[in-house]
Amino acid sequence: MLKSMTGYGEGAAESADWKIRVEVKTVNQRFLDIAFHTPRLLNAEETVMRDVIKKHVARGKLDLFVTVEDLREGRATIRVDHKLAMAYHQALNEMSDLLRVARPDDVAVIASYPDVLTVEETASFEGGEPVLVQALTQALTALDTMRQTEGGNLEKDFLHRIETLSTFVEKLRALAPDIVAHYRERLQATMEELLSAEEIDEKRIIEETALYADKVNFTEEVVRLESHFAQFRAIIAGAEAPVGRKLDFLIQEMNREANTIGSKCQSAEAAQTVVDMKSEIEKLREQVQNIE
Repeated sequence: MLKSMTGYGEGAAESADWKIRVEVKTVNQRFLDIAFHTPRLLNAEETVMRDVIKKHVARGKLDLFVTVEDLREGRATIRVDHKLAMAYHQALNEMSDLLRVARPDDVAVIASYPDVLTVEETASFEGGEPVLVQALTQALTALDTMRQTEGGNLEKDFLHRIETLSTFVEKLRALAPDIVAHYRERLQATMEELLSAEEIDEKRIIEETALYADKVNFTEEVVRLESHFAQFRAIIAGAEAPVGRKLDFLIQEMNREANTIGSKCQSAEAAQTVVDMKSEIEKLREQVQNIE
């Protein structure tokens, strides 16, 4: 099944020690580009998270948001700056002697001064990795569901446009004989204007018409276009892996054939059909940019 490169998913998991919530969102990008928006506590887990993501996402710009709640008791420690506490105590004693006021005997007084006590969060993520992987996998599964749904909608649009392009090709195939016939009629009319009926060389008209028919013949291009359409349908039908690049290449080839036909056809109706075809191919190309 086709997958869109655009989607969103979220997941949450919890243990006795950790509560983790994950959000992922993706948009179009030629290659896989992962942006981590996570606490510093998870810096060492980026390789693990990247490996999990690669199992679900092959292309696109992916933003990962993770919030972590530490449920462990004693997860924070209080650090005492002994030298600073002694310096405060000495300075207060000196002020007491200088001003002849009572010395501060309450330790809480010194503890209240800046930087004497510092709260430090425990930096360890011990036991949190399984919870993180569970929440991330849940978010990526939800992302996959959304991307597959969007991919299914795009598939319907692709098949409709390929069918439209096939109709244009059939129209060009039907116009080909008329283009040559009209040229022969114009050539003969021109020669009749310039020469008398007796002097017209029918053999020359046949030769010129044959040369013209060879010059404007776009049968090969039409056949290749039909082959590209068939390959496009087959790739979509059997998509078990990312196929966006294959489809993009096929569309480039379709556009190349349409340009060649446009340079060969000498008919206003055929030229308009080619313009319509190229417009449809461009719409197809724009949509394929959304496919993984």
